[in-house]
Amino acid sequence: MSIIKIDMNSPEFQAELEKTIKFTDKVIKQFNWQYNPMAEINEGVQLGLARNKVMYNKRFCPCYMVEEVDGKFQSTDNRTCPCTIAIEKEIPEDGVCHCQIYCTPEYAEAKKLELGMESAVHQHSRGLTKEECQVLVNKKELDSDELESLLEARAIGMVDFKLVDVREHMEWQMGHIEGADKLIPTSSFFPTLDEAKLSKDENIIVYCHVGSRSAHCARILRDMGHTKIGNLSYGIVSYGGKIER
Repeated sequence: MSIIKIDMNSPEFQAELEKTIKFTDKVIKQFNWQYNPMAEINEGVQLGLARNKVMYNKRFCPCYMVEEVDGKFQSTDNRTCPCTIAIEKEIPEDGVCHCQIYCTPEYAEAKKLELGMESAVHQHSRGLTKEECQVLVNKKELDSDELESLLEARAIGMVDFKLVDVREHMEWQMGHIEGADKLIPTSSFFPTLDEAKLSKDENIIVYCHVGSRSAHCARILRDMGHTKIGNLSYGIVSYGGKIER
């Protein structure tokens, strides 16, 4: 079967796209959902729905395959917008459908906050707000910019957490992240952890050389009942902030 090519600028397609946008507007209103704050996601899905309507006369989900069975077109998992599985499972449980065009108001608000936070963290365009700090410090995996921004925010009282180095003492002496609170070496993890007296409900961020030991220690801490554990994904070698030697 050759590739089906559709002229997106044709009057036929543009008319169908206009109908599709009105259709998704109606779905949003019917279920009290919201569009994803990332407009390019919504536009891409709307284009895909319009394309499928032109090709198959149904608004099949553009994220799934469409096959011809016994002379009729059907989508994998019966994914016709709005999908039953999105209505009954994905949006109630995850806050967003598979294609990510439809989401709950709570998910949309969190996504807006995340998008603003990413701009502040990675472009250093401004300081983080307290709300953004709280979202960031609760992440399970952090990168260098995120940790550096949190340390800056902690220094002025915007957020509170413990930064724990799980490398060995020799590595600590060679250089550790400025602002690290505790050294809990992996080789003597449990006895040193007892001495550190970390609370099970405080935010803790762990790091090592490249992120593997700290990821293992993060899992141990969670298994022990610590509920707010973050990991510096690629370790101190990825860290661009100040190193104390």
